[in-house]
Amino acid sequence: MPSIAALEIADEPAGWSAAGFVVEGAVCAVSRVRLRLVGKGPKRGILGWTLAEDASGEAAAPHPNGAARVDHVVMLTPDLDRTVAELESQGFDLRRRREGETPGGSTRQAFFRAGEPILEVVQAPEGTSVARDPGGPARLWGLAFVVEDMEQTARELGDLLGRPRDAVQPGRRIATLRSEAGLGPAIAFMTLGRGAI
Repeated sequence: MPSIAALEIADEPAGWSAAGFVVEGAVCAVSRVRLRLVGKGPKRGILGWTLAEDASGEAAAPHPNGAARVDHVVMLTPDLDRTVAELESQGFDLRRRREGETPGGSTRQAFFRAGEPILEVVQAPEGTSVARDPGGPARLWGLAFVVEDMEQTARELGDLLGRPRDAVQPGRRIATLRSEAGLGPAIAFMTLGRGAI
């Protein structure tokens, strides 16, 4: 089964350091996933991924902002069924689908185990640039990091972190990094949950 080993992100390392991540050179290791920060360019956000058959190497230590591992990677698609079929053809294991409103405005999601993180595939909400191109590609959009102590994360990030709230998953809390942090992908921090998909 494919595992997400690394993500290439169009951001400067200094921006991630300012958001409480430890960056060595241009790499930010979050548990077993490597975030390669390639600098800002014409495209923003997550540019691509590196998949491996086994991403079970040594885990990096938690970051000053509390990020201990990547909980999930979000992929937006104009056509959920098409993207699910493509991912399954590449060996990804579909764990479940979800229908219903989400805080982000989508009504359909699919979840895959992708090594340590979950790959959350989201039907792009109406009106977004991804939804306006029904034949267009899916794109990697955001990251959620697991933290053990949301209050510690809030103290570390201060005004860069939005107000923590209940997550869709029962018993979990989530808070998003504000756009003032200047990072390309959408970033969230989540407390640990009671179970996995």
